[in-house]
Amino acid sequence: MIFEYKAKKISGEDTGGEIDAGDKFEAAHKLRERGEIPVSIIEKGKKGDLRSLLAGIGFISAAEKIMFSKNLGVMISAGLPLARALEILSRQTKNKVFAKIIAALLEDAKKGVALSEAMKKRPGTFSKLFTAMVRTGEESGRLSDSLKTAGQQMEKDYILFKKIRGAMIYPCVILLAMLGIGAFMFVYVVPTLVSTFKDMNMELPLSTKVIIFISETLTGHTILFLAVLVFILAAAVWFLRSENGRKALGFLMLNAPIISPVAKKLYSARTSRTLSSLVSSGINIVEALTITKDVLQNSDYKKILNNAIEDVQKGVPISNAFKQAPKYYPVMVGEMMAVGEETGKVGEMLERVASFYEDEVAEATKNITTIIEPFLMLLIGGAVGFFALSMIRPMYSVMNGI
Repeated sequence: MIFEYKAKKISGEDTGGEIDAGDKFEAAHKLRERGEIPVSIIEKGKKGDLRSLLAGIGFISAAEKIMFSKNLGVMISAGLPLARALEILSRQTKNKVFAKIIAALLEDAKKGVALSEAMKKRPGTFSKLFTAMVRTGEESGRLSDSLKTAGQQMEKDYILFKKIRGAMIYPCVILLAMLGIGAFMFVYVVPTLVSTFKDMNMELPLSTKVIIFISETLTGHTILFLAVLVFILAAAVWFLRSENGRKALGFLMLNAPIISPVAKKLYSARTSRTLSSLVSSGINIVEALTITKDVLQNSDYKKILNNAIEDVQKGVPISNAFKQAPKYYPVMVGEMMAVGEETGKVGEMLERVASFYEDEVAEATKNITTIIEPFLMLLIGGAVGFFALSMIRPMYSVMNGI
């Protein structure tokens, strides 16, 4: 793929041109290797995208945070003072909201406030995980390394999310198409047939009456229907964000026949990736487990990490809690942790576990799409068949009576 880019050299000189890379992250990596700090990278022929639109209304994407972390790390490792690096980033960031946040970090830095403390004031932008890794880098004198590691952590999470999202696009498109066709039939086709049935003054089957009722509701009470739909969606969002909603969703994910294996692999990947990044950054294991617990949204997994924290505080190996939870974590997770503890390479072993399960999740998601496809076809066929029988059967009855 060819990308058009704008960048800055450490000296402050503006550069730009085209670069060949597999994706935006690879393009950014190549630019940084050449001593250039990426300002913008756009696939050739695509002058605007959803991310640009969202940036205009104040949304800060994961990709922007990744670029910020990596670019800041590169500039600090090149010898630029933190304040100077933040000033450059605040000026070159296109997202106005993010630029203001970086400028606020700069003001705090000028007052002598540590970068991690400045980030801690803005939890909506910088996660506990990111802030903790920055703090560890400050304490160890390896801030640039911590920023690069944090960027890599976010990048791998983002790549995994993109793979899952990409695999689910096809089923979602099919469902949306089905809903669109259904709405067209109810709004335009059914009313035409209804007038025919009324002219014939005939008794209609129950299934036909149901379809006519839905059609009349859509066409005659559109505003009411939309209001009810919005209310249902808002109630669903509110419920899923509540404590009970999160528990219900977590239970469903861990017990649904097709989704459950993928969900467990996903939690294994996230746990391992987060712990690996934190431990490799020099954060003590208790704090690393505490932060990882906050990253995971499922209450069952939080309990396991709480048990791990209690074990570590008692001097019991961290792998013990994971070995005792085979329902949630595959045996490999606990065993690899145990090997890491024995060899003194916990971070490295967790990195391997994370990479393995990230690949497993990506592959399993593709398989789910393959499994879902026949069910979608059956659903569409059933819906079309029900509609056809309900609307055509009365007409056959009339024809037979003639």
